[in-house]
Amino acid sequence: MKLLISNDDGISALGIRTLANCLAEAGHDVNVVCPDRERSATGHGLTMHQPIRAEIVDALFHPAVNAWACDGTPSDCVKLALWALLESPPDLVLSGINQGANLGTEILYSGTVSAAMEGLIEGIPSVALSLTSHTSKDFQPAANFARILVEQLAQKPIPDLMLLNVNIPAVKWEEIAGVTLTRQGVRRYIDVFDKRVDPRGKTYYWLTGEVIEDVEPPSGLNLPQNIPLDVHVIRKNHISITPLQYNLTYATGLDKLSQWEFRLP
Repeated sequence: MKLLISNDDGISALGIRTLANCLAEAGHDVNVVCPDRERSATGHGLTMHQPIRAEIVDALFHPAVNAWACDGTPSDCVKLALWALLESPPDLVLSGINQGANLGTEILYSGTVSAAMEGLIEGIPSVALSLTSHTSKDFQPAANFARILVEQLAQKPIPDLMLLNVNIPAVKWEEIAGVTLTRQGVRRYIDVFDKRVDPRGKTYYWLTGEVIEDVEPPSGLNLPQNIPLDVHVIRKNHISITPLQYNLTYATGLDKLSQWEFRLP
């Protein structure tokens, strides 16, 4: 398959190198276009008021990988790849492997998921891949699963246009207990900002806080309640796969609001 790979951790991140090299060694046509530095938690931002530059990268990847480092956001990278850098569209867009989980409501901020979502917006099935650890450097199990997933998608393409948000537990390959289809959970943070004072006496704030995961999503979302939450299955060393879409229309809300009446002058 022809693959486009991006990320939000930057061109030098071990996660994207492990992923790209693994898929290139498996015989896929791999193209990498990703930020030239870390751009985590940038969401779906696009660069509108300054030029975007991309430089060819020769030394970091498997010799068969074509790679560019871009000074834009993750979404910029995918959009630039599809409209300017690649001669033909890829069969699949992959983003990752991210250093850290992208579970629950965190996906709304995630540059990793946003890069994959940009592929989806352009009509290309996409996959976001995340290792659920901020410290582990063993990305090989996650890359191994990505290879298996890509090979399966080559044989059985995704039936509808969707994004697969994949989170892989940070354990050894033989310790992975299975693969589970999940629905998006909720991740909330308490004590979000830590107030501090710098050496010059000026106040600043550091984004921090404790994560809360045992929060059930709102019942009005019309989600099947028998499907487990992504934040739960990861604790049991299962790989979580959550299908996502970019249409955020709240269907139940449309039904409820249809009873409103507006009398305009």
